[in-house]
Amino acid sequence: AQALLRAAALALAALQALASDNFLAAVYEHAVVLPNATREPVSSDDALALMNRNMDILEGAVQFAARQGAHIIVTPEDGVYGWRFTRETIYPYLEDIPDPAVDWVPCTDPARFAPAPVQERLSCLARDNSIYLVANIGDKKPCGSSDPGCPSDGRYQYNTAVVFDRQGKLVARYHKYNLFVSEAQFDHPKEPEAITIETPFGKLGIITCFDILFREPTVVLAHELQVDTVLFPTAWMNVLPLFSAVEFHSAWAMGVGVNLLAANTHNISMSMTGSGIYAPGGARAYYYDVETLDGHLLFAELESHPRLALASAPAVNWSSHALSVQGAPPNAREFRALIFHDWFTLSELAEPQGTLAVCQNSLCCQLSYKMAGKREDELYALGAFDGLHVVEGQYYLQVCTLLKCKSTDPNTCGQPVETAQTKFEMFSLSGTFGTTYVFPEVLYSGVQLAPGEFEVLSDGRLVSKVAPTSPILTVTLLGRWYEKD
Repeated sequence: AQALLRAAALALAALQALASDNFLAAVYEHAVVLPNATREPVSSDDALALMNRNMDILEGAVQFAARQGAHIIVTPEDGVYGWRFTRETIYPYLEDIPDPAVDWVPCTDPARFAPAPVQERLSCLARDNSIYLVANIGDKKPCGSSDPGCPSDGRYQYNTAVVFDRQGKLVARYHKYNLFVSEAQFDHPKEPEAITIETPFGKLGIITCFDILFREPTVVLAHELQVDTVLFPTAWMNVLPLFSAVEFHSAWAMGVGVNLLAANTHNISMSMTGSGIYAPGGARAYYYDVETLDGHLLFAELESHPRLALASAPAVNWSSHALSVQGAPPNAREFRALIFHDWFTLSELAEPQGTLAVCQNSLCCQLSYKMAGKREDELYALGAFDGLHVVEGQYYLQVCTLLKCKSTDPNTCGQPVETAQTKFEMFSLSGTFGTTYVFPEVLYSGVQLAPGEFEVLSDGRLVSKVAPTSPILTVTLLGRWYEKD
């Protein structure tokens, strides 16, 4: 035992000696080569051939990232085989992925857990390029009658993130916990897994796509296990005005105070685009493109331990300012509109500048603003929603949003719109939130982010630091009240 402890201490010392204050991250938005939709499963050879076509493309991205000096690259959810599957038709694409405790480098010892050609190839990609590689593949686990939860076909199938280190060793396996409604090909893990990895560039955690909206394991990783960086393979369909990928993911990183490496799939027919390298202070690099059909590689440098910089800042009291001004009379001209299946209470920004309040249930939203000039052909509104969202998943939201409506008809407020002309000189948005999990979103015309142009004050106000340089699509405080789900 003493020898083991000494070895562990030496290993830790070596890790700390290698530890760096910054690291270069890469994420690859991959245009997945999709299989033909079939009713019957294809052969394992055909499945592997399709996966190799995707891995050929990923290999080019990994090699290029490594040449630029990247320490880690994240690739998207479903990036090796796509998503057109039933439980039966995905089976030929799955491999048995062992617990990383087995200490396995598939590249140099492929026979140990054979057949595992996908894990072998990914491991070799990481090893040959001396880079941490994050990928999303499918795991299969046989089960029997002794397990009361065992599916009738005798196996569990999991949407699985894997991480290989610079030697090609399998260092993490995470089974996605919060499956999207359309993922009938996969099983829910019995318990949420909070998976972390210690690296020379900080403590990493892994979540996948829909997980980001829920407490388990996402908040556990960020707040209880104190990870520095979250790895985030996703296949995210953009839903404006509140849930566009770059908008929400950058806001999540800021609200939680960790780095987020978000790799989305690229499929514009399904509104899938939007990847980024996000720090607590804003996006370091991001990509949103609805014109081209090709993938895209992003790079950015990040602090290995972003919490250290945040430790000195006072904690945000999200409701402080809004509660102090609650006496402001709500605007008389209120109306309701549907935003992503939720009925918001809204009030029009009728003047070029002013102060506005709008309330729903226990949430009151307060906005101060000044436009550079009010246009007759554009309508902006302040909206509030305090309730349970129940379409494509169930989660409790508290939202304060300043948004551009699709047209001058109030009924179009909340319908997706990608461009705007109205310039603002300043904004200040706050709300009487009942949760501490609030994500600040600022989105400009063209679905562009605004890093460095806004900040959150300790009293909970989301304010412009400078006059916004582009017309505004939305300024939003999106609160998640996990206890009310």
